[in-house]
Amino acid sequence: MTEVLFYHLQDSPLGQTLPKLLEASLKREWRVVVKVGDEAALEPLSGDLWTYRADSFLPHGTGADGPPESQPVFLTTGDENPNGAQVLFLVHGATPGPLEAYNRCVLMFDGRDDEALNAARGQWKELKAAGHDATYWQQGENGGWEKKA
Repeated sequence: MTEVLFYHLQDSPLGQTLPKLLEASLKREWRVVVKVGDEAALEPLSGDLWTYRADSFLPHGTGADGPPESQPVFLTTGDENPNGAQVLFLVHGATPGPLEAYNRCVLMFDGRDDEALNAARGQWKELKAAGHDATYWQQGENGGWEKKA
């Protein structure tokens, strides 16, 4: 079964948090798919990944950027895994599709948004019922992560 991690954002926005987690994945030599739940958020997210730090960038692309298998981080709104990723990130309300192709799924949501919080609770129940090993992490005041469940 795929390991599922729920990341409850509290203090830092997705644009600051996601790049750090993607960097950690790439350091482990994992390939990544980032599934975005809102088509309109895809391009701004891509821009954030190019510019989030002045001294580096995260190599990534979308289906419009050439062969997906050459992208270490592939951004999409679909359920495909065209770059052979081990890790799936779900952001901006994306819902999980089939998870068998992944070792890990990271579902990130804004804890200050009641709709996002309720959706995450529903996904937690569904994924646990399906037998996935799910853990819940909440962002602390210092930006670190505390395991809550």
